[in-house]
Amino acid sequence: MNPESLTASAAINFGLAFIVLSLFSIFKKQPSNASIYYARRLSKRHHVHFEQSFTLSRFLPSVAWIPRAFRVTEDEVLDIGGLDALIIIRLFKFGIYFFGICSLIGLVVLLPINFGDQDEQSSIYHSMDPFTISNISAGSNRLWVHFTCLWLISFYGLYLLYKEYDGISVKRIQLLRNLRHQPDRFNVLVRQVPFCNEHDAYGCSVDHFFSKHHPNSYCSYQMIYDGKDIEDLLHQAKYVARKIEDLRGRLTVKKRGKESLLLDVSQEDDVKIALFEEKLQEIVHKIRQLQNESMLKGKDLPVAFVTFKSRRGAALVSQTQQNSHPLTWITEMAPEPRDVSWRSLEIPFKILPLCKIGVVVAASLLTIFFAVPVTAVQGIAKLEKLKKWFPPAMAMELIPGLSSIITGYLPSAILKGFIYVVPFAMLGMAKLGGSISKSKEEIKACNMVFYFLVGNVFFLSLISGSLLDELGEYFTHPRSIPSHLASAVSSQADFFVTYILTDGLSGFSLEILQPGLLVWDAVKSHTVGGGDEENPYLYSLPYFRIIPSVSLSILIGMVYAVVAPLLLPFLVGYFYLGYVVYVNQIEDVYETAYDTCGQYWPYVHHYIFFGIILMQITMIGLFGLKSKPSASIATIPLLLLTIMFNEYCKIRFLPTFRHYSVKDADEHDELDRKFGKMEINCENARSAYCQPTLQPANFMASKSTSSQPLVSSL
Repeated sequence: MNPESLTASAAINFGLAFIVLSLFSIFKKQPSNASIYYARRLSKRHHVHFEQSFTLSRFLPSVAWIPRAFRVTEDEVLDIGGLDALIIIRLFKFGIYFFGICSLIGLVVLLPINFGDQDEQSSIYHSMDPFTISNISAGSNRLWVHFTCLWLISFYGLYLLYKEYDGISVKRIQLLRNLRHQPDRFNVLVRQVPFCNEHDAYGCSVDHFFSKHHPNSYCSYQMIYDGKDIEDLLHQAKYVARKIEDLRGRLTVKKRGKESLLLDVSQEDDVKIALFEEKLQEIVHKIRQLQNESMLKGKDLPVAFVTFKSRRGAALVSQTQQNSHPLTWITEMAPEPRDVSWRSLEIPFKILPLCKIGVVVAASLLTIFFAVPVTAVQGIAKLEKLKKWFPPAMAMELIPGLSSIITGYLPSAILKGFIYVVPFAMLGMAKLGGSISKSKEEIKACNMVFYFLVGNVFFLSLISGSLLDELGEYFTHPRSIPSHLASAVSSQADFFVTYILTDGLSGFSLEILQPGLLVWDAVKSHTVGGGDEENPYLYSLPYFRIIPSVSLSILIGMVYAVVAPLLLPFLVGYFYLGYVVYVNQIEDVYETAYDTCGQYWPYVHHYIFFGIILMQITMIGLFGLKSKPSASIATIPLLLLTIMFNEYCKIRFLPTFRHYSVKDADEHDELDRKFGKMEINCENARSAYCQPTLQPANFMASKSTSSQPLVSSL
């Protein structure tokens, strides 16, 4: 990639980001867009104030939202979105702190050394080559400076990782104390319950077992039932209720528009509404019949939520083996009620391994098939080489600047467009894996998406880029393939600069603009939903999409921290923009669907650790390629120290995120007894886990009785 292509990519991304962020600052001031840009606030019944109509400032871009984001404290983020949302912010802060220091080291120390030397054996030049380690002559003693910087950067990264792990574990312990009233602290999920032949049910087995073996702490149980029939009826009822709502919306529009000529049509809609309401009542009656206790007999499953009188009792049961046969009476702490994946609990425990294997196979196939578009993207990036094999590509040069745009901006934009759908596909697969909670499904999706991005965006971009770059030489000298693939890291630096620019400037800008919701809202307001009271577009924070993408950028930055330090300032800007965007989204847009109290961080820690390891392995290979074997050998102890550090973190911090200690449970029980809340919290825990299919059906709920508008003008 030549300098013109890199400049074209930067100019396009900066231009698009400026336009999109300007549009966002204007659209956010419009009351009609409050349901998009203030969804969380409106759902919490918070009032949103706008300026008076038709003032000039309402239609001018502003940057007031940026300093407001920097004024939001971590405690405010914790109160608004929980510890999981705070982890997203801490991830961006980690990137700012780490790459801020790395940029200083790279620009002050490494960049002058790289630019001041020249490898005369280099025959291939890329736009960033004079500023990368590839510009250092083989065997040069200047490589010891890179070696020293590698140690400094590695230790600084490990220090930040330890500091973050320790800080988040402390916040988790404090949060568990503050949220001790939640019902999941008193409940245990029990699976593989033996069938009671005497009473022809599973429930009596649960009651008998825990009454006998945990008589002092056992309280009650709630069985899980096969609710497929009820679920089908609920879907039908929701469909009919939506039809009624749409018809009423059409009638409202016609009355407001005073369409007297459509009187017959309105009467016809009234008849349809009456028929649909009658059908809805019939479905609701069937649902209530199926929810009857006599109808549920024989439909219970070997799964139950067991409630205990104390947190200590629940903690002991959830973390101990209940039977000598390990495949019966399997216990674990219950997820919070809003986090339960009810459909997964209905999957027989014996086929869960098959579900997990199927998910891994499906994710692997998606990763393999995705190699085709990634290779095609690299083909566009190496257009100057493809001219020899595809002569019509030479026509691009007839239009000034077109080839620079195609080779500079288009590859990263196409790649980002392709991978946009991957997180959603991975989440869909994760939901088939039988996880007991939505949070575990998202964590599993995070893992799959991260390794997908590492395999396809990082490694495959390196491999396909180098293959296309020296394809002819590979055919004639196949023994040189390993060395060329190792050197591809420095030769692909310019492509990853364009990827970071596209993912950061364009990606974060489109995230905050929400163009899809804007289009949908415009279409909806001019069709059937035009007469309805506008509800906020409320969605949960997409951890499965944010964490892997940001972690990949950290990995890319770590690998290139010593190789191509010119990449690092772009990453600092990437993390600053991501920080202000997601503080805004957490504060105004996304809701908290659940809170795992920080269970995402061990996985984030692993992703960053993987990036540090990859950086060190890359430098071992590059020192070898630069005829400096002593530097390669001296880097191996650093690699071993990093692995030992990670093992220590597993021992020191990981149990805090996986278990609920008996000590903490005792302390929380004592606090409840002191304030007289033990019985109230236990009683609330007994009724917290009710299947959605067994809850009272009500599809004609009236709208809020509050007449005070939530959106107002000053």
